[in-house]
Amino acid sequence: MKRTICEVAAAAVLSLVIALPAIITLRAQSVQAAKTSAPDLVAGLKATPGCLGVELAQTMSGKNVIFAWFENKQAVLKWYYSDTHMAAMVQYGAAQRRPRGPLADVPDDRRPILAVASVTLTGGVPTSAADLKGVPQIAIELYAPLPGGLAVGGRFAPSTVKVPGMVEVPAQAQAAQ
Repeated sequence: MKRTICEVAAAAVLSLVIALPAIITLRAQSVQAAKTSAPDLVAGLKATPGCLGVELAQTMSGKNVIFAWFENKQAVLKWYYSDTHMAAMVQYGAAQRRPRGPLADVPDDRRPILAVASVTLTGGVPTSAADLKGVPQIAIELYAPLPGGLAVGGRFAPSTVKVPGMVEVPAQAQAAQ
């Protein structure tokens, strides 16, 4: 299982690592970032059948992060082969491909998948493959929800992400106690 998770993460890295700088480009507040020709990856993710939700964040350590929840492996593959993702791969020079294809080691068990892509920037927002040389950290990791958990007044994951055993309490029920 650990090997499978590692290989899933590696497959996702190939696909999303190329896309993450463009996502950051979309969020950038500078005029330079607004003028880039990067594909609109957030819109592309949201338009992918089976994408359950997308969140962007920045961590205390300075990582820019995108969280994308997918219904299952097939939904992740729809994103991988989407026009938006393919355009990003071309723009960022993703020449290396996995011999067995993307997500070859991810089980097709119909469980939801969370893709977490993070990048740390030390300079400007990358707009091409050459710019990636100055990026110290890029990672794409895949996760599946574990049974259980508690949510009061809402969840971080979209409510359409099914988690067995999740206890969800409406916010007003908590206030009444």
